[in-house]
Amino acid sequence: MISVTKLLFARDYYGDKLRYTKNAHSMRNGAAEGVGPVVVWNSTKTCNLKCMHCYMKSDAKKYKNELTTEEAKKFIDDLADFHVPVLLFSGGEPLIRPDFFELAAYAQAKGVRPTLSTNGTLITREAAQRIKDIGVGYVGISLDGLRDVNDKFRGVEGAYEKAMQGIKNCVAVGQRVGLRFTINHHNIQELDRIFDFIEEENINRVCFYHLVYSGRGEHMVDQDVTPEESRHAMDTIIRRTRDFEELGLKKEILTVDNH
Repeated sequence: MISVTKLLFARDYYGDKLRYTKNAHSMRNGAAEGVGPVVVWNSTKTCNLKCMHCYMKSDAKKYKNELTTEEAKKFIDDLADFHVPVLLFSGGEPLIRPDFFELAAYAQAKGVRPTLSTNGTLITREAAQRIKDIGVGYVGISLDGLRDVNDKFRGVEGAYEKAMQGIKNCVAVGQRVGLRFTINHHNIQELDRIFDFIEEENINRVCFYHLVYSGRGEHMVDQDVTPEESRHAMDTIIRRTRDFEELGLKKEILTVDNH
């Protein structure tokens, strides 16, 4: 994870202390004390979308041998014992788990800050408020383009509008939220529009991810960006990050490995 904003302007953001300092545990922005790693947990393989690049090959069906609620709590106990500061609930779609809120609250009570990686389509206003009340540190919502571009990539018509509503619900209740955008040949032309979008919708963070060649993504190797497109993407990201700075807009822009 590389903060383009930090590289360009040396500004501190939530989470920097976990990523960039040796004594991160003593400046933890609400996360648990300790020097354990941030843990990403694919809490379920089930998903209500069918993204063409999904590294899990997730689908809308129930998979065997996933952790029960009690097994998940024991797992969280182990993370707390290991001084893990942050647990990222990922998937699949974590909100499909009926015990997500119970487990997120349990992690928070154990001193492990819960965060959430989601497609956003299941975040109603009530769900957003529960997420906020539990103390979820951050919600990252995947959006791989605007409207039809996103829906084609996500494999379900209407996914864009539902994700948009999820974003708006988070903003409305004051929940910290940002975008996750996986760059590939199908959506690289959307980069400038994504920057316009986060300005218009008052979203303060966007993470740009690399395509991962696993799951359904293994069939997209020839659809990844070329070296020239990759350079163009970074030029665009840097240019628009500078534009935000000149406008006095405090947006955090990052490039990230996918998980």
